[in-house]
Amino acid sequence: MKNAFTLIVLITTSFINAQAFKGKEDIKFDIAANLQNGGSGIRLSNDYGLGENISIGIVGSYLLSVSRDKLDNKPDFGDRVDVKARFNANLGNVINIDEKVDIYPGLDLGLRNFGAHLGVRYFFTEGFGIVSEIGVPIAKYKPEATGFERLNNQFTFNIGASFNL
Repeated sequence: MKNAFTLIVLITTSFINAQAFKGKEDIKFDIAANLQNGGSGIRLSNDYGLGENISIGIVGSYLLSVSRDKLDNKPDFGDRVDVKARFNANLGNVINIDEKVDIYPGLDLGLRNFGAHLGVRYFFTEGFGIVSEIGVPIAKYKPEATGFERLNNQFTFNIGASFNL
């Protein structure tokens, strides 16, 4: 079931037109695999360009595959999901690299922490690109989080496709 859901989402989003960050009013949609200690899942993000090099957005992730705890318990929905507001500084044209590449550091404020991320998008054509992003928590809301509370509150690695709406 999990694999079927992931496949349906990937096929559906493959029909959306993609392009590199172009600046103000540019809207990007990313779909990526979310990998972290104890689980992996799917991550969707949407960024809206406010200026030539600034964007804001929202990101949501859901862990499909999660390791059970020592008592063989499974996490509930609230432990698997995370939603964050984000701010990016899109630096591709600032550091004068290939126009197909966008490097973006940023900050995010979510349900579990205040964090930072660093990502890169590479566009093969005007219509298709890939994205990779790492994220780290700066300030956790529960510093002594235990068990499933640590999910979505740690270092993450994401890789996937980027589309423009």
